[in-house]
Amino acid sequence: MDLEVNKQLVLGFWKAFSESRFDDALEMVADDGTWWVPGSGEGAGEYAKDEFAASIKGIGEYAPNGIRVTVSVLTAEGDRVAMEAECYGKLANGKVYNNFIHVLHIIRDGKLVKIREYMDTQHVREVFG
Repeated sequence: MDLEVNKQLVLGFWKAFSESRFDDALEMVADDGTWWVPGSGEGAGEYAKDEFAASIKGIGEYAPNGIRVTVSVLTAEGDRVAMEAECYGKLANGKVYNNFIHVLHIIRDGKLVKIREYMDTQHVREVFG
């Protein structure tokens, strides 16, 4: 495993996401990739690539100018890259989404196979409704 290559994959994914280039971001995810959010409320659970693709492509409806993800910490070991970041976006409903996240990325054959996102889910509910 080349740790620097893995870090660049993660940074590339979030750069594309921040620029609302969702198709580019999704190209970096394996066909059997999953996105997982902890908890038991709405939005929690594990999503197959097509499910989270539909979800992130719908961001434009809520945040016409996108959601910027600013990485503050990136740590790589083996097939894992851990990231801390701040998410920020002005929403169409007038609210501001400003969340701090931790994401564990698992990489296989140069693609993201698992994305495990930890965030303030209460803030998501309050802002997105």
